[in-house]
Amino acid sequence: MNEEFVLPKRLAYCFLTISLVYFFTAFAVQAHSGEGYGGGFVAGFTHPILGWDHVAAMVAVGLWGAFLGAPAIWILPVVFPLVMAFGAVAGIIGIPIPAIETGIALSAVVLGLMIVFAVKPPIWICAVIVGSFAIFHGYAHGTELPATVNAFAYAVGFVISTGLLHLAGIAFGLLVRWPAGRVAVRGAGGLIAFAGIAFLTGVA
Repeated sequence: MNEEFVLPKRLAYCFLTISLVYFFTAFAVQAHSGEGYGGGFVAGFTHPILGWDHVAAMVAVGLWGAFLGAPAIWILPVVFPLVMAFGAVAGIIGIPIPAIETGIALSAVVLGLMIVFAVKPPIWICAVIVGSFAIFHGYAHGTELPATVNAFAYAVGFVISTGLLHLAGIAFGLLVRWPAGRVAVRGAGGLIAFAGIAFLTGVA
């Protein structure tokens, strides 16, 4: 079987399994200890999904990874949530990082343009680019942590939803195997870049 197909399939199973385990664990703990843990998980899980700036960038990571192929197709979706978690810790404990919203908007612009122009730098550069932007997204999640919820559950929630958004991007990105699909993926990158510009200028 084609290795580029096997990797995203394994990622999908991995994220699905983790999502189900943590989802049911969260609500099991909620039943025993009140609303803190479960509420934290749900708040964290929905936070990226309800922010279009987060959605655009996270889908773009999956798209770019699929466009680049192995090993980027699995390295980038792993790097982003891991570094994002560190950014969230920085936000929770109050380490000052300037221009967070600008960084989030720029992530959509830059990642979208990487897809549009089919940019294929060395994998370490890709990881640095993705990781740098992940800090801004994680920091935003951390600073918006509700005071009444469990921080760990909140972090688990937004890491899982981020992974699922990456998988959505990968799934669409696999269309690059066909000429028409390659055009569609690059077009999606263009839409993401335009969305980032809209976020950056305050239009959206």
